[in-house]
Amino acid sequence: MGSIIDNIKQKASTIINKFTGHHPLDPLTTSEIAKAVSIIRETKGQLGYNAVTIAEPKKVEVLAWLADPEHAPKPARQAEVVAIDKTGAIWDGIVDLASGKLLQWEKLDGVQPLITMEDLIETDRVVKADPKVIEQCGILGIPASDMHKVHADPWTIGFDSRFGNTTRLQQALMYYRPNPDDCQYAFPLDFCPIVNTETKEVIHIDIPEVRRPLNKIPSNYNPKDIESDGTGYRTDIKPLHVTQPQGVSFAITGREISWQNFKVHVGFNYKEGIVLNNITYNDKGVVRPLFYRLSLAEMVVPYGNPEMWHYRKHAFDLGEYGGGYMTNELALGCDCLGEIHYLDAFFVNRAGDPVTIKNAICVHEEDAGILFKHTDFRDNSVIVTRGRKLILSHIFTAANYEYCVYWIFHQDGTIQLEIKLTGILNTYAMAPDEDTKGWGTQVHPGVNAHNHEHLFCLRIDPQIDGQSNTIFQVDATMGPGEVGSAENHYGNAFFAQKTKYSTVTEAIADYNGDTSRTWDIANTNKLHPVSGKPVSYKLVSREVPRLLIKDGGLVHKRAGFARHAVHVTKYKDGQIYPAGRHVPQSSGDPSLGLPEWIAANPSESIDNTDVVLWHTFGLVHFPAPEDFPVMPAEPMSLLLRPRHFFLRNPALDVPPSFCSTPSMVANPGLKEKVVDAADKLSRLAFGGGARRGDCCD
Repeated sequence: MGSIIDNIKQKASTIINKFTGHHPLDPLTTSEIAKAVSIIRETKGQLGYNAVTIAEPKKVEVLAWLADPEHAPKPARQAEVVAIDKTGAIWDGIVDLASGKLLQWEKLDGVQPLITMEDLIETDRVVKADPKVIEQCGILGIPASDMHKVHADPWTIGFDSRFGNTTRLQQALMYYRPNPDDCQYAFPLDFCPIVNTETKEVIHIDIPEVRRPLNKIPSNYNPKDIESDGTGYRTDIKPLHVTQPQGVSFAITGREISWQNFKVHVGFNYKEGIVLNNITYNDKGVVRPLFYRLSLAEMVVPYGNPEMWHYRKHAFDLGEYGGGYMTNELALGCDCLGEIHYLDAFFVNRAGDPVTIKNAICVHEEDAGILFKHTDFRDNSVIVTRGRKLILSHIFTAANYEYCVYWIFHQDGTIQLEIKLTGILNTYAMAPDEDTKGWGTQVHPGVNAHNHEHLFCLRIDPQIDGQSNTIFQVDATMGPGEVGSAENHYGNAFFAQKTKYSTVTEAIADYNGDTSRTWDIANTNKLHPVSGKPVSYKLVSREVPRLLIKDGGLVHKRAGFARHAVHVTKYKDGQIYPAGRHVPQSSGDPSLGLPEWIAANPSESIDNTDVVLWHTFGLVHFPAPEDFPVMPAEPMSLLLRPRHFFLRNPALDVPPSFCSTPSMVANPGLKEKVVDAADKLSRLAFGGGARRGDCCD
């Protein structure tokens, strides 16, 4: 009888959940995390938890539910679990939250899970208490009584053939902080302990053959030091207020945001941070799909000093630490300015308890400058329309660096990704007059900042008017025919050379600035009624340095996704992380992620099918003194722009800031009436900031 009642309750719960409750791609709540842990404890006992996150449903199931939520089955809520047992063994599991069953439980060999914030904090404690570390500090002139002033930046070890990947390890980059408010990166130490994360002990210390002295000169950025340095803070900055008296123009239902014809579901996980799902655009009543999933899926920061242990400095900040785990709690007026809506993030700690990061995601609008404008010199007619943008952002701190990630939606249908790099340079000690050999720069007396790259991998899962898409490489190309020829007499012809990627091997491509190379994500089954070209979104990305690691080098093997600017694969559930699912201490033999997926079927067709475009972009950083002691934010950006997608400019219906047509110029009475109407629209759109007759550039 009890089982019958339980079945009835389960069916009733399923029916209710079909129309209410969570979106299938919502992050797990704290109660769901707790439930997943309790289910595992019932059968597996006490474990250490590395991650408990949403197990994303199969794409076909989500699409079916989105198309017909009243009749299609709602995808099950499942949790993906990474756990560590008392022996240090790693386990992957899948928990079905509705049925309370453990669906999958697999022991993993030869891999290590990411390093959590708890791991980092514990390693800092372990290092400072170790006698061998205390001895090395003493050699540099730091007494044992000052060990509370010594700090470690724990990093994953990358890969070191001396230790392999059977033991979970970290390397500790060492610093000294003479006074509580000092910038520790001005006092780098010249040795590097290796720590066993599970046993919590220092197993080795790398020491250079030539020792570097401890710097004695501070370089600080805290208010007390700035105010006392002889000049103090600037006093000529007047207040700037950002207000929206009538509130915001976006609406949030659960984790789905509607704004200016866009609709997007905002997910979040411990590795990627923000994940944007099912982005659509309402084109005059027709809801058109754009992208099924957008995320920063991986990144690598290789350093350019080949000397001992510095070669290990190549952090995969998402795959080895987790952009979600390292996310900041944002503060109004500091990280975000204006009328703000925040979304929280939920994770698990080692003990299995839910943890909340408040204000992890900031949602707000900003003025975007001129959206479009034209002035006719013949009759002084003019129209100018200011734009607005919606920004979804999060900021994560990876030891010394801050990464500010902004997903930006524009009124013309463009989607922009902007990343700002700030924080503090990774530094190393140097002797007076030491030759940096070009691998670094002395940014402060006794402080060497090594050359490095920041390479990000954007995962684009498109649905441009449907799931069948094709990728084209587009190059600005000179027309055929020599100067003086009949077909190109003046030599001025040029055109867009489009190259279709038909197989995954053909789609391995690099950026070419000489041809202003871009990539079209096209639906070849649907042609624009005027241009006759396939509807598409264009990837416009100009900051695309090559991986400056030689073929066969450690980073070249481990970060296979970064060898080229573009890869394209056929969509497969579970293929999310381009450097592999478990990145720490991978050797690169074999190369995981993208290289193995492509090698498995190098001739696989990607023509007119469900595809994923992987794009690696970033910057090369040659440090300079202006970057120290804290680095001014350096931005980089890319665009996904509609091309042949809309019938004409989709932003024509944005109210103008000022308009004076030829007939208005010729007829002052008509001008007064039309300007009055435009004034009302401007006041509605800009909160009274625009006045009749003003031209708000």
